[in-house]
Amino acid sequence: MKEFKNFINGKFVATESGNRFENRNPVDNSLLGMVHEAGEPEVAAAVAAAKAAMKGPWGKMTQVQRIVLLDKVANRINERFDEFLDAECKDTGKPHKIASHIDIPRGAANFKAFSETLANHPTEAFKLDTPDGRGAFNYGHRTPKGVIAVISPWNLPLLLMTWKVGPALACGNTVVVKPSEETPATATLLGEVMNECGVPEGVYNVVHGFGADSAGAFLTAHPDVNAITFTGETSTGEVIMRAASVGLRNISLECGGKNPSIVFADCDIEKAIEGTMRSAFVNCGQVCLGTERVYVERPIFEAFVERLKTEVEKLKLGEPEDPSVDFGPLVSQEHKEKVLSYYRLAVEEGARVVTGGGVPEMGAALNAGAWVEPTIWTGLSDDARVVKEEIFGPCCHIRPFDSEDEVIELANDTKYGLAAAIWTENSARASRVAEAMEVGIAWVNSWFLRDLRTAFGGAKESGIGREGGVHGLEFYTELKNVCIKL
Repeated sequence: MKEFKNFINGKFVATESGNRFENRNPVDNSLLGMVHEAGEPEVAAAVAAAKAAMKGPWGKMTQVQRIVLLDKVANRINERFDEFLDAECKDTGKPHKIASHIDIPRGAANFKAFSETLANHPTEAFKLDTPDGRGAFNYGHRTPKGVIAVISPWNLPLLLMTWKVGPALACGNTVVVKPSEETPATATLLGEVMNECGVPEGVYNVVHGFGADSAGAFLTAHPDVNAITFTGETSTGEVIMRAASVGLRNISLECGGKNPSIVFADCDIEKAIEGTMRSAFVNCGQVCLGTERVYVERPIFEAFVERLKTEVEKLKLGEPEDPSVDFGPLVSQEHKEKVLSYYRLAVEEGARVVTGGGVPEMGAALNAGAWVEPTIWTGLSDDARVVKEEIFGPCCHIRPFDSEDEVIELANDTKYGLAAAIWTENSARASRVAEAMEVGIAWVNSWFLRDLRTAFGGAKESGIGREGGVHGLEFYTELKNVCIKL
């Protein structure tokens, strides 16, 4: 039986209490192994190790030395690519052909991208006139914040964890990672890589467990944690924000979304269909940037719905290892029940089910897995819960619109503000609508196209702060001003 232990101060550590929980494969619900749940002693030990490492060899390294070491980590992930791929796909159920092109390559690249940003980003400098005529010189100096708590989600476990760990370590911090209880494998495996690459003990730590009364709550409440970065549900973000208020610790929150896709009649419909297929159904719809609300200009509404239905029904469900499979299960039985509850609710609220809406027949070997059908609805009112609430599943509601002003108002009528996708061949309209979106990122004629140098984050209840490029440096460092009187 495989065991997923905590990784503390360079060693794999069993939980003192003996508490463990199951890690199951969402493809067929088979048992992958047992996960050691960190209690207060393990969290305290991990934070203490991270704090001590700031004073040890890691804290004495130059920026160049850290960058060289993190390059080794990225290269080693790629050398062990197949192991990371197998671990990620067993935890999440996602097809190999998706994870091999997105999750693992980006998970490794995050260590290099932020090291390069740090190495090439200047700080400010000013000459100041003084009454005595001699002047003064001011310059900015960045120092690491200290111990960073990294709480990462289950939908893109390695990618979104290293999206935080990469810049945190590049800036000279140490980290304690609390991966989702659903996906413990790649965070644990990365501990092996850190040791293989010579990363000093205590720099990278992992504690497994849940939120309330478990590792997540113990970690965010620990007074020696200097900053907390979190990706996940808005309600959990609110809990973390309250914990961070004690001691006025810095937070970076990337939370939920109910993102719109806006399809104008002058779009390239082939691009719009292909893009909406990805934005609504890739990773089984378990993407914070996914578009569960699709607005289509009336002249092409019926054609668009029919075309999207045709493409959705071509999706092939099956074992992750099958190279022809492009659609996997949801992450867990619990999440399956949540998504199916919205499928039922949509019908109760009066939706027309265009396709899907239930559980597919997968055959005896897979029927116990967390499978649901990719689903399209039309006909719901704008205040329906299915239109308002984040489902985080492979589904979308499509609604017609008649004018630019109308669709801007509809798209912004949400408590969330993470992302939007806009499909039009009119560049002036594209710019107008993108700038009117109350979101952190607006794509035009694309979706999930990311330049890691650019800002990423949400507006409204979709988060606080920005990550990516120099914006990450603002969170992971303290910017000190040094004033020298001449």
